[in-house]
Amino acid sequence: MTEPNPVPFWFLRHGETDWNARMLSQGRVDIPLNPVGLAQAGRAAEALVGKGIRTIHSSTLGRARVTAEVVAARLNLPVTFDENLVECAFGVQEGQEMSDWFTDWVAGRSTPEGAEPFADLRERAVNAINHATAQPGPVLVVAHGALWRAFRQAAGLPANIRTPNALPLWVEPPDAPGEGWRMTPAELGR
Repeated sequence: MTEPNPVPFWFLRHGETDWNARMLSQGRVDIPLNPVGLAQAGRAAEALVGKGIRTIHSSTLGRARVTAEVVAARLNLPVTFDENLVECAFGVQEGQEMSDWFTDWVAGRSTPEGAEPFADLRERAVNAINHATAQPGPVLVVAHGALWRAFRQAAGLPANIRTPNALPLWVEPPDAPGEGWRMTPAELGR
């Protein structure tokens, strides 16, 4: 299993979509940001001003792409789009309510028909974030909730934790053996 690069970086889950608001699994369905999500992206951009970000890597799915573009415009930086940062396919569960199937999938007990196994997602997530953090930093990675759960698992943290939409997280590797990764949310303005 690939291990995360021991490099600090910023992570930003995309802004809200109508499906997020309804607790529906999106997966690869390209649902756009809703007005709340666009406003969240703007607040995230303001929160990231002055953080020294030098490189932005984003999923190619529209909800992450637009979130990254809003931030990039405010920071006056280009965005590198990476297909490997896209959300996983949830197969037959795309568009369905989040329920017990999701917990079983994260735990590796079952994979919905047509979905990407969680272990495969974990490997892809770590490789994609490692590729991003190998670039000049601090790096901002803009991606998705399940992909972030997979990274959290690889970093030795509880995986099945819902990350709020468009809340920038400063992610730091352990300082010493036996310590865990740290994730500190940025202060968001109103």
